[in-house]
Amino acid sequence: MTRSRESGSRAVPRSRLSRLSTFGRLAGGVASGMLAEGARRMARGERPRINDLILTPGNAARLADRLSHLRGAAMKLGQMISMDAGDILPAELSTILASLRDQAQRMPPAQLDRVLKQEWGPDWRRRFRHFEAVPIAAASIGQVHRATLPDGRVLAVKVQYPGVADSIDADVDNVASLLRISNLLPASINLAPLLAEAKRQLADETDYLREGQELRRFGELLSGDARYVVPDLEENLTTSRVLAMSFIEGRPIEELAGAAQADRDAAMTALIELVLRELFAFGVMQTDPNFANYRWQPETKRLVLLDFGAARPVSTHTSDAYRSLIEAGLARDLGKVRETAVETGFLGESAATAHRPAIDRIISAIDAAMNREGPFDFGDRAFVPVVREEASALLADRAAWHVPPTDTLFVQRKVSGTALLAARLKARVMVRELAAAAITAGEMQVP
Repeated sequence: MTRSRESGSRAVPRSRLSRLSTFGRLAGGVASGMLAEGARRMARGERPRINDLILTPGNAARLADRLSHLRGAAMKLGQMISMDAGDILPAELSTILASLRDQAQRMPPAQLDRVLKQEWGPDWRRRFRHFEAVPIAAASIGQVHRATLPDGRVLAVKVQYPGVADSIDADVDNVASLLRISNLLPASINLAPLLAEAKRQLADETDYLREGQELRRFGELLSGDARYVVPDLEENLTTSRVLAMSFIEGRPIEELAGAAQADRDAAMTALIELVLRELFAFGVMQTDPNFANYRWQPETKRLVLLDFGAARPVSTHTSDAYRSLIEAGLARDLGKVRETAVETGFLGESAATAHRPAIDRIISAIDAAMNREGPFDFGDRAFVPVVREEASALLADRAAWHVPPTDTLFVQRKVSGTALLAARLKARVMVRELAAAAITAGEMQVP
Protein backbone atom coordinates (compact mmCIF):
# COMPACT_ATOMS: atom_id res chain seq x y z
CA MET A 1 0.00 0.00 0.00
CA THR A 2 1.07 3.57 -0.67
CA ARG A 3 1.65 5.94 2.19
CA SER A 4 -1.22 8.41 2.64
CA ARG A 5 -0.55 12.13 2.62
CA GLU A 6 -1.95 14.29 5.37
CA SER A 7 -3.63 16.46 2.79
CA GLY A 8 -5.27 15.03 -0.29
CA SER A 9 -8.64 13.99 1.08
CA ARG A 10 -10.98 13.38 -1.84
CA ALA A 11 -14.35 11.65 -1.97
CA VAL A 12 -14.54 8.48 -4.02
CA PRO A 13 -17.08 8.61 -6.88
CA ARG A 14 -19.63 5.89 -6.09
CA SER A 15 -22.19 5.73 -8.88
CA ARG A 16 -21.52 4.29 -12.31
CA LEU A 17 -22.63 7.56 -13.87
CA SER A 18 -20.18 9.65 -11.84
CA ARG A 19 -17.33 7.24 -12.62
CA LEU A 20 -18.22 7.17 -16.31
CA SER A 21 -18.29 10.95 -16.40
CA THR A 22 -14.78 10.97 -14.91
CA PHE A 23 -13.58 8.78 -17.77
CA GLY A 24 -15.40 11.07 -20.18
CA ARG A 25 -13.65 14.13 -18.78
CA LEU A 26 -10.34 12.27 -19.00
CA ALA A 27 -10.89 11.36 -22.66
CA GLY A 28 -11.98 14.95 -23.41
CA GLY A 29 -8.98 16.38 -21.61
CA VAL A 30 -6.59 14.06 -23.45
CA ALA A 31 -8.17 15.00 -26.79
CA SER A 32 -7.89 18.72 -26.01
CA GLY A 33 -4.30 18.25 -24.95
CA MET A 34 -3.55 16.43 -28.20
CA LEU A 35 -5.09 19.22 -30.30
CA ALA A 36 -3.15 21.91 -28.44
CA GLU A 37 0.14 20.02 -28.64
CA GLY A 38 -0.45 19.22 -32.32
CA ALA A 39 -1.10 22.89 -33.12
CA ARG A 40 2.06 23.95 -31.29
CA ARG A 41 4.23 21.43 -33.12
CA MET A 42 2.73 22.14 -36.53
CA ALA A 43 3.33 25.83 -35.96
CA ARG A 44 7.00 24.95 -35.55
CA GLY A 45 6.92 23.08 -38.85
CA GLU A 46 6.91 19.61 -37.29
CA ARG A 47 4.85 16.58 -38.34
CA PRO A 48 4.15 14.91 -34.99
CA ARG A 49 3.15 11.25 -34.67
CA ILE A 50 -0.12 10.43 -32.89
CA ASN A 51 1.75 8.73 -30.02
CA ASP A 52 3.86 11.86 -29.51
CA LEU A 53 0.67 13.87 -29.02
CA ILE A 54 -0.84 11.39 -26.57
CA LEU A 55 2.22 10.83 -24.38
CA THR A 56 2.74 14.43 -23.24
CA PRO A 57 3.43 15.52 -19.65
CA GLY A 58 0.02 17.21 -19.54
CA ASN A 59 -1.82 14.05 -20.58
CA ALA A 60 0.27 11.99 -18.19
CA ALA A 61 -0.86 14.25 -15.35
CA ARG A 62 -4.49 14.04 -16.49
CA LEU A 63 -4.39 10.25 -16.57
CA ALA A 64 -2.74 9.87 -13.18
CA ASP A 65 -5.05 12.43 -11.55
CA ARG A 66 -8.29 10.90 -12.86
CA LEU A 67 -7.38 7.30 -12.11
CA SER A 68 -6.16 8.19 -8.61
CA HIS A 69 -9.44 10.04 -8.03
CA LEU A 70 -11.46 6.99 -9.07
CA ARG A 71 -9.33 4.57 -7.01
CA GLY A 72 -10.68 1.04 -7.20
CA ALA A 73 -10.23 -1.10 -10.29
CA ALA A 74 -9.31 1.87 -12.49
CA MET A 75 -6.33 2.83 -10.34
CA LYS A 76 -5.44 -0.79 -9.53
CA LEU A 77 -5.36 -1.76 -13.20
CA GLY A 78 -3.15 1.22 -13.96
CA GLN A 79 -0.75 0.15 -11.21
CA MET A 80 -0.79 -3.46 -12.38
CA ILE A 81 -0.09 -2.48 -15.98
CA SER A 82 2.77 -0.18 -14.96
CA MET A 83 4.50 -2.90 -12.93
CA ASP A 84 3.65 -5.99 -14.93
CA ALA A 85 3.38 -5.16 -18.60
CA GLY A 86 6.73 -3.63 -19.44
CA ASP A 87 7.13 -6.13 -22.28
CA ILE A 88 3.67 -5.37 -23.72
CA LEU A 89 3.21 -1.61 -23.41
CA PRO A 90 5.49 1.17 -24.63
CA ALA A 91 7.88 2.47 -21.98
CA GLU A 92 6.24 5.91 -22.13
CA LEU A 93 2.85 4.57 -21.06
CA SER A 94 4.38 2.43 -18.33
CA THR A 95 6.09 5.54 -16.97
CA ILE A 96 2.82 7.46 -16.95
CA LEU A 97 0.96 4.70 -15.15
CA ALA A 98 3.83 4.13 -12.71
CA SER A 99 3.07 7.53 -11.19
CA LEU A 100 -0.12 5.97 -9.79
CA ARG A 101 1.92 3.94 -7.31
CA ASP A 102 2.54 7.14 -5.37
CA GLN A 103 -0.92 8.69 -5.70
CA ALA A 104 -3.51 7.49 -3.23
CA GLN A 105 -5.94 9.97 -1.66
CA ARG A 106 -7.88 9.25 1.51
CA MET A 107 -11.63 9.44 1.99
CA PRO A 108 -13.00 12.52 3.74
CA PRO A 109 -13.95 11.76 7.39
CA ALA A 110 -17.69 11.98 6.66
CA GLN A 111 -17.45 9.36 3.92
CA LEU A 112 -15.34 7.10 6.14
CA ASP A 113 -17.92 7.40 8.94
CA ARG A 114 -20.73 6.41 6.56
CA VAL A 115 -18.84 3.32 5.43
CA LEU A 116 -18.13 2.19 8.99
CA LYS A 117 -21.72 2.78 10.08
CA GLN A 118 -22.88 0.56 7.23
CA GLU A 119 -20.46 -2.19 8.22
CA TRP A 120 -20.46 -1.98 12.04
CA GLY A 121 -23.60 -0.05 12.93
CA PRO A 122 -24.21 3.53 14.13
CA ASP A 123 -22.39 3.02 17.45
CA TRP A 124 -19.23 1.58 15.90
CA ARG A 125 -16.94 3.88 17.91
CA ARG A 126 -17.96 2.09 21.12
CA ARG A 127 -16.02 -0.95 19.91
CA PHE A 128 -12.71 0.89 20.38
CA ARG A 129 -10.75 2.73 23.00
CA HIS A 130 -9.31 4.81 20.16
CA PHE A 131 -9.71 4.88 16.38
CA GLU A 132 -7.31 7.06 14.36
CA ALA A 133 -9.34 8.95 11.75
CA VAL A 134 -6.30 9.75 9.59
CA PRO A 135 -5.21 6.61 7.73
CA ILE A 136 -1.68 5.32 8.12
CA ALA A 137 -1.75 4.05 4.53
CA ALA A 138 -3.95 4.31 1.45
CA ALA A 139 -4.03 2.43 -1.82
CA SER A 140 -6.27 1.70 -4.79
CA ILE A 141 -9.00 -0.32 -3.07
CA GLY A 142 -8.91 0.77 0.56
CA GLN A 143 -7.15 2.70 3.31
CA VAL A 144 -5.73 1.48 6.63
CA HIS A 145 -6.37 2.91 10.10
CA ARG A 146 -4.76 2.14 13.42
CA ALA A 147 -7.23 1.36 16.22
CA THR A 148 -6.98 0.28 19.86
CA LEU A 149 -9.45 -2.14 21.41
CA PRO A 150 -10.73 -1.77 24.98
CA ASP A 151 -8.36 -4.57 26.08
CA GLY A 152 -5.38 -2.61 24.73
CA ARG A 153 -4.68 -4.65 21.64
CA VAL A 154 -3.73 -2.56 18.60
CA LEU A 155 -5.28 -3.34 15.23
CA ALA A 156 -4.76 -2.37 11.62
CA VAL A 157 -8.20 -1.84 10.07
CA LYS A 158 -8.47 -1.76 6.28
CA VAL A 159 -11.60 0.06 5.04
CA GLN A 160 -12.70 -0.34 1.44
CA TYR A 161 -13.61 2.70 -0.62
CA PRO A 162 -17.38 2.87 -1.32
CA GLY A 163 -18.58 1.74 -4.73
CA VAL A 164 -15.31 0.04 -5.65
CA ALA A 165 -16.67 -3.51 -5.81
CA ASP A 166 -19.66 -2.49 -7.94
CA SER A 167 -17.59 -0.60 -10.50
CA ILE A 168 -14.98 -3.23 -11.40
CA ASP A 169 -16.38 -4.39 -14.74
CA ALA A 170 -17.07 -0.88 -16.02
CA ASP A 171 -13.73 0.49 -14.80
CA VAL A 172 -11.72 -2.30 -16.42
CA ASP A 173 -13.60 -1.90 -19.70
CA ASN A 174 -13.08 1.87 -19.63
CA VAL A 175 -9.34 1.56 -19.01
CA ALA A 176 -9.10 -0.98 -21.84
CA SER A 177 -10.97 1.44 -24.11
CA LEU A 178 -8.50 4.20 -23.26
CA LEU A 179 -5.64 1.91 -24.27
CA ARG A 180 -7.36 1.01 -27.53
CA ILE A 181 -8.36 4.50 -28.65
CA SER A 182 -4.90 5.81 -27.79
CA ASN A 183 -3.44 3.49 -30.48
CA LEU A 184 -0.87 2.31 -27.95
CA LEU A 185 -1.87 -1.35 -28.39
CA PRO A 186 -1.91 -3.16 -31.75
CA ALA A 187 -5.29 -4.46 -32.86
CA SER A 188 -3.80 -7.98 -33.04
CA ILE A 189 -3.50 -8.18 -29.25
CA ASN A 190 -6.50 -10.02 -27.79
CA LEU A 191 -7.07 -8.50 -24.39
CA ALA A 192 -10.36 -10.31 -23.71
CA PRO A 193 -8.95 -13.24 -21.64
CA LEU A 194 -6.69 -10.91 -19.64
CA LEU A 195 -9.49 -8.43 -18.97
CA ALA A 196 -11.86 -11.20 -17.86
CA GLU A 197 -9.24 -12.53 -15.46
CA ALA A 198 -8.43 -9.03 -14.22
CA LYS A 199 -12.12 -8.52 -13.38
CA ARG A 200 -12.24 -11.81 -11.50
CA GLN A 201 -9.03 -11.07 -9.62
CA LEU A 202 -10.14 -7.57 -8.68
CA ALA A 203 -13.50 -8.89 -7.50
CA ASP A 204 -11.60 -11.30 -5.24
CA GLU A 205 -9.51 -8.43 -3.89
CA THR A 206 -12.61 -6.48 -2.88
CA ASP A 207 -13.93 -9.42 -0.81
CA TYR A 208 -12.30 -8.84 2.57
CA LEU A 209 -13.88 -11.97 4.05
CA ARG A 210 -11.99 -13.95 1.45
CA GLU A 211 -8.79 -12.00 2.14
CA GLY A 212 -9.21 -12.75 5.83
CA GLN A 213 -9.28 -16.47 5.01
CA GLU A 214 -6.10 -16.12 2.93
CA LEU A 215 -4.46 -14.15 5.75
CA ARG A 216 -5.21 -17.03 8.11
CA ARG A 217 -4.08 -19.63 5.54
CA PHE A 218 -0.67 -18.00 5.03
CA GLY A 219 -0.28 -17.56 8.77
CA GLU A 220 -0.71 -21.31 9.18
CA LEU A 221 1.55 -22.19 6.22
CA LEU A 222 4.38 -20.04 7.59
CA SER A 223 3.81 -20.57 11.32
CA GLY A 224 6.87 -22.80 11.66
CA ASP A 225 9.28 -20.37 9.99
CA ALA A 226 10.58 -17.62 12.28
CA ARG A 227 11.71 -15.49 9.33
CA TYR A 228 8.15 -14.37 8.56
CA VAL A 229 5.43 -12.59 10.53
CA VAL A 230 1.79 -12.67 9.36
CA PRO A 231 -0.84 -10.59 11.24
CA ASP A 232 -3.62 -12.37 13.13
CA LEU A 233 -7.15 -11.95 11.79
CA GLU A 234 -9.64 -10.17 14.08
CA GLU A 235 -12.62 -12.11 12.81
CA ASN A 236 -15.43 -10.45 14.80
CA LEU A 237 -14.62 -7.04 13.25
CA THR A 238 -14.06 -8.28 9.70
CA THR A 239 -16.75 -7.90 7.04
CA SER A 240 -16.76 -8.06 3.26
CA ARG A 241 -15.71 -4.36 3.21
CA VAL A 242 -13.63 -4.04 6.40
CA LEU A 243 -10.62 -6.19 7.31
CA ALA A 244 -9.31 -6.09 10.88
CA MET A 245 -6.01 -7.66 11.91
CA SER A 246 -3.30 -7.29 14.51
CA PHE A 247 -1.03 -4.30 13.97
CA ILE A 248 2.57 -5.43 13.43
CA GLU A 249 5.40 -2.94 13.77
CA GLY A 250 7.87 -2.82 10.89
CA ARG A 251 9.89 -0.53 8.69
CA PRO A 252 9.39 -0.07 4.92
CA ILE A 253 11.22 -2.84 3.10
CA GLU A 254 13.10 -0.25 1.01
CA GLU A 255 14.94 0.86 4.16
CA LEU A 256 16.84 -2.41 3.97
CA ALA A 257 18.89 -0.75 1.23
CA GLY A 258 20.86 0.96 4.00
CA ALA A 259 21.30 -2.21 6.07
CA ALA A 260 24.28 -4.55 6.17
CA GLN A 261 24.83 -6.77 3.14
CA ALA A 262 24.14 -9.87 5.24
CA ASP A 263 20.72 -8.52 6.28
CA ARG A 264 19.79 -7.67 2.69
CA ASP A 265 20.89 -11.08 1.48
CA ALA A 266 18.98 -12.90 4.22
CA ALA A 267 15.78 -10.95 3.62
CA MET A 268 15.80 -11.52 -0.14
CA THR A 269 16.73 -15.17 0.30
CA ALA A 270 13.63 -15.52 2.48
CA LEU A 271 11.42 -13.72 -0.07
CA ILE A 272 12.73 -15.73 -3.04
CA GLU A 273 12.29 -18.95 -1.06
CA LEU A 274 8.72 -17.86 -0.34
CA VAL A 275 8.00 -17.39 -4.07
CA LEU A 276 9.38 -20.87 -4.78
CA ARG A 277 7.37 -22.45 -1.97
CA GLU A 278 4.20 -20.73 -3.19
CA LEU A 279 4.87 -22.01 -6.71
CA PHE A 280 5.94 -25.58 -6.01
CA ALA A 281 4.73 -26.48 -2.50
CA PHE A 282 1.80 -24.34 -1.32
CA GLY A 283 -0.22 -24.33 -4.54
CA VAL A 284 -1.29 -20.76 -3.76
CA MET A 285 0.56 -17.46 -4.31
CA GLN A 286 0.13 -13.90 -3.14
CA THR A 287 0.60 -12.33 -6.58
CA ASP A 288 0.90 -8.62 -5.71
CA PRO A 289 4.61 -7.68 -5.55
CA ASN A 290 4.01 -4.11 -4.34
CA PHE A 291 6.93 -3.24 -2.05
CA ALA A 292 4.49 -1.85 0.52
CA ASN A 293 3.19 -5.38 1.11
CA TYR A 294 6.44 -6.18 2.92
CA ARG A 295 7.83 -4.67 6.10
CA TRP A 296 11.09 -5.38 7.90
CA GLN A 297 11.85 -5.55 11.61
CA PRO A 298 15.47 -4.42 12.16
CA GLU A 299 15.56 -5.80 15.72
CA THR A 300 14.30 -9.31 14.94
CA LYS A 301 15.41 -9.43 11.27
CA ARG A 302 11.96 -10.77 10.42
CA LEU A 303 9.79 -9.95 7.41
CA VAL A 304 6.21 -8.80 7.95
CA LEU A 305 3.90 -9.99 5.16
CA LEU A 306 0.82 -7.88 4.43
CA ASP A 307 -2.13 -7.79 2.02
CA PHE A 308 -3.33 -11.20 0.81
CA GLY A 309 -6.17 -9.96 -1.37
CA ALA A 310 -4.28 -11.01 -4.51
CA ALA A 311 -3.66 -14.57 -3.27
CA ARG A 312 -4.74 -17.06 -5.92
CA PRO A 313 -4.32 -20.79 -6.65
CA VAL A 314 -1.37 -21.89 -8.78
CA SER A 315 -2.41 -24.57 -11.25
CA THR A 316 -0.34 -27.71 -11.74
CA HIS A 317 0.03 -26.71 -15.40
CA THR A 318 1.63 -23.41 -14.42
CA SER A 319 3.97 -24.88 -11.81
CA ASP A 320 5.00 -27.60 -14.30
CA ALA A 321 5.79 -24.90 -16.88
CA TYR A 322 8.09 -23.10 -14.45
CA ARG A 323 9.66 -26.42 -13.42
CA SER A 324 10.46 -27.20 -17.06
CA LEU A 325 12.03 -23.78 -17.57
CA ILE A 326 14.12 -24.10 -14.41
CA GLU A 327 15.28 -27.60 -15.34
CA ALA A 328 16.40 -26.41 -18.78
CA GLY A 329 18.13 -23.42 -17.25
CA LEU A 330 19.95 -25.49 -14.63
CA ALA A 331 21.11 -27.87 -17.37
CA ARG A 332 22.27 -24.83 -19.38
CA ASP A 333 20.43 -26.20 -22.41
CA LEU A 334 19.73 -22.83 -23.99
CA GLY A 335 17.88 -24.24 -26.99
CA LYS A 336 15.60 -26.13 -24.61
CA VAL A 337 14.99 -22.93 -22.65
CA ARG A 338 13.75 -21.21 -25.82
CA GLU A 339 11.63 -24.20 -26.89
CA THR A 340 10.11 -24.54 -23.43
CA ALA A 341 9.35 -20.81 -23.28
CA VAL A 342 7.32 -21.14 -26.50
CA GLU A 343 5.64 -24.43 -25.50
CA THR A 344 4.48 -23.04 -22.17
CA GLY A 345 3.32 -19.69 -23.56
CA PHE A 346 5.98 -17.47 -21.99
CA LEU A 347 7.11 -16.52 -25.49
CA GLY A 348 5.03 -16.14 -28.64
CA GLU A 349 5.81 -18.50 -31.50
CA SER A 350 5.87 -15.70 -34.07
CA ALA A 351 8.39 -13.74 -32.01
CA ALA A 352 10.55 -16.85 -31.53
CA THR A 353 10.57 -17.43 -35.29
CA ALA A 354 11.05 -13.85 -36.47
CA HIS A 355 13.57 -12.83 -33.81
CA ARG A 356 15.33 -16.09 -32.90
CA PRO A 357 18.90 -14.68 -32.92
CA ALA A 358 17.92 -11.82 -30.58
CA ILE A 359 16.04 -14.18 -28.27
CA ASP A 360 18.99 -16.56 -28.18
CA ARG A 361 21.32 -13.70 -27.28
CA ILE A 362 18.95 -12.64 -24.46
CA ILE A 363 18.84 -16.19 -23.08
CA SER A 364 22.63 -16.46 -23.38
CA ALA A 365 23.19 -13.18 -21.50
CA ILE A 366 20.90 -14.26 -18.65
CA ASP A 367 22.52 -17.71 -18.55
CA ALA A 368 26.00 -16.20 -18.26
CA ALA A 369 24.90 -13.90 -15.44
CA MET A 370 23.15 -16.68 -13.54
CA ASN A 371 26.12 -19.06 -13.75
CA ARG A 372 28.88 -16.88 -12.39
CA GLU A 373 30.59 -18.40 -9.39
CA GLY A 374 28.96 -17.68 -6.04
CA PRO A 375 25.59 -16.10 -5.28
CA PHE A 376 23.72 -14.19 -7.95
CA ASP A 377 24.38 -10.48 -7.46
CA PHE A 378 21.14 -8.63 -8.18
CA GLY A 379 23.04 -5.35 -7.88
CA ASP A 380 25.25 -6.23 -10.86
CA ARG A 381 23.13 -5.10 -13.80
CA ALA A 382 25.82 -5.54 -16.47
CA PHE A 383 23.65 -7.94 -18.48
CA VAL A 384 20.59 -5.66 -18.49
CA PRO A 385 21.74 -3.31 -21.31
CA VAL A 386 22.37 -6.36 -23.50
CA VAL A 387 18.90 -7.71 -22.82
CA ARG A 388 17.30 -4.29 -23.31
CA GLU A 389 19.07 -3.71 -26.63
CA GLU A 390 18.13 -7.12 -28.00
CA ALA A 391 14.55 -6.80 -26.77
CA SER A 392 14.08 -3.45 -28.50
CA ALA A 393 13.66 -5.15 -31.88
CA LEU A 394 10.98 -7.44 -30.46
CA LEU A 395 9.09 -4.51 -28.95
CA ALA A 396 9.32 -2.56 -32.17
CA ASP A 397 7.70 -5.44 -34.08
CA ARG A 398 4.07 -4.98 -32.98
CA ALA A 399 3.03 -8.04 -35.01
CA ALA A 400 5.14 -10.19 -32.68
CA TRP A 401 3.64 -8.91 -29.41
CA HIS A 402 2.31 -11.74 -27.29
CA VAL A 403 0.19 -12.03 -24.13
CA PRO A 404 1.11 -15.13 -22.07
CA PRO A 405 -1.61 -17.24 -20.39
CA THR A 406 -3.32 -15.24 -17.65
CA ASP A 407 -2.30 -17.71 -14.94
CA THR A 408 1.32 -17.30 -15.98
CA LEU A 409 1.03 -13.52 -16.06
CA PHE A 410 -0.08 -13.34 -12.42
CA VAL A 411 2.71 -15.66 -11.26
CA GLN A 412 5.28 -13.82 -13.34
CA ARG A 413 4.08 -10.60 -11.77
CA LYS A 414 5.25 -11.92 -8.39
CA VAL A 415 8.50 -13.31 -9.80
CA SER A 416 9.40 -10.06 -11.60
CA GLY A 417 8.41 -7.87 -8.66
CA THR A 418 10.55 -9.92 -6.29
CA ALA A 419 13.53 -9.64 -8.63
CA LEU A 420 12.95 -5.88 -8.86
CA LEU A 421 13.07 -5.59 -5.06
CA ALA A 422 16.23 -7.70 -4.93
CA ALA A 423 17.85 -5.35 -7.45
CA ARG A 424 16.77 -2.33 -5.40
CA LEU A 425 18.42 -3.85 -2.32
CA LYS A 426 21.51 -5.06 -4.26
CA ALA A 427 21.08 -8.45 -2.63
CA ARG A 428 23.24 -11.52 -3.29
CA VAL A 429 21.30 -14.77 -3.30
CA MET A 430 22.09 -18.39 -4.18
CA VAL A 431 19.28 -18.45 -6.72
CA ARG A 432 20.33 -21.57 -8.63
CA GLU A 433 20.63 -23.61 -5.46
CA LEU A 434 17.27 -22.38 -4.13
CA ALA A 435 15.55 -23.17 -7.43
CA ALA A 436 17.10 -26.64 -7.65
CA ALA A 437 16.03 -27.46 -4.09
CA ALA A 438 12.52 -26.14 -4.70
CA ILE A 439 11.77 -28.22 -7.79
CA THR A 440 13.23 -31.31 -6.12
CA ALA A 441 11.08 -30.80 -3.03
CA GLY A 442 8.06 -30.13 -5.24
CA GLU A 443 8.55 -33.39 -7.13
CA MET A 444 8.71 -35.31 -3.85
CA GLN A 445 5.29 -33.90 -2.89
CA VAL A 446 3.57 -35.06 -6.11
CA PRO A 447 1.49 -38.21 -5.26
